[in-house]
Amino acid sequence: MKISATERLRRFYSRFSGHDHVLILINADPDAIASAMAVKRLLWRKAASVVISNINVIKRPDNIAMIRLLGVNLVHVDEIAEEHKYNKVVMVDSQPDHNREFERFKIDIIIDHHPKTDANAPYMDIRPEYGSNSTILTEYLRAAKIKPSAKLATGLFHAIKTDTGNFQRQALIEDVKAFQFLFKLANTTLAKKIEQADLRIDFLKYFKIAIETMKMHRGRVFVHLDCVVNPDICVIIADFFMRVNPVTWSIVSGIYDNKLIIIFRNDGIRKNAGKIAKKSFSKFGSAGGHSSMARAELALSALEGIIDCTDNKKLLKWIIDMIENKKTSSKQDIVTDNNPPVYP
Repeated sequence: MKISATERLRRFYSRFSGHDHVLILINADPDAIASAMAVKRLLWRKAASVVISNINVIKRPDNIAMIRLLGVNLVHVDEIAEEHKYNKVVMVDSQPDHNREFERFKIDIIIDHHPKTDANAPYMDIRPEYGSNSTILTEYLRAAKIKPSAKLATGLFHAIKTDTGNFQRQALIEDVKAFQFLFKLANTTLAKKIEQADLRIDFLKYFKIAIETMKMHRGRVFVHLDCVVNPDICVIIADFFMRVNPVTWSIVSGIYDNKLIIIFRNDGIRKNAGKIAKKSFSKFGSAGGHSSMARAELALSALEGIIDCTDNKKLLKWIIDMIENKKTSSKQDIVTDNNPPVYP
């Protein structure tokens, strides 16, 4: 039976008292940041204190711009003083299994739009059919009859645009309705400033590397960037290649913080990036995602004796072989798989 937005809000609020000290945990990206902003607004005058904490280091220019322009206060998880004082922990746009940094916390509330893992919490609202987690939180705000401020509306508006790829990726009519509602309240000039802040001058050299070393076959582009100053450059370049005709798959890798990061993008037509990532690389680390976008993170130590990660050509060939079924069981998946995506 479908649960109404009003009932979900009632169940959510029933988990809090005015004496609670709440920690909102995120792996910061636009959708997670905006969702956390919305939860903080929902809990205004409903809790004693609310702090938003990110587990990742934020270096991507558009995320930095979003935080600065919208006035979002974040505390990195390693800088939380008196961690024990937080008696309620909320997780948005993620689940405990998605990152080991979450393991030290007992999660009370999970609101997410990724496919369900083995997550368990007293209150869970997981809707993988939604294109954006910010759509779910917009429904909570509307059920609470809260009119978002211009900055909150802008954050949610930007997040929905980002996670749905301007509605070119997975989305429901609910995403469209939330977008239309927020459009009337958002500062679109501010949103445009956030969107356009996606490159740094030191990122440009990686485009040169990508173009000069890319391997392309039957619409699939493979790139290895060697060591990168920020794993987000792999995301930016993977998205860039998806704008090139006739590319249908873009797989971009780089080494960061002693990990091999592999980013998957595709055009979403009869493909499943999450399943391919999981099938190809989960034995070496975390891997999974959505139908049209996915990610794998493999510790270099897990690859010792398997591939020389200092030899870029051999490493790229190994990645291609793993994905193109020379080491896995179903080459057909990369082209025609329609099963639901799996998230690590």
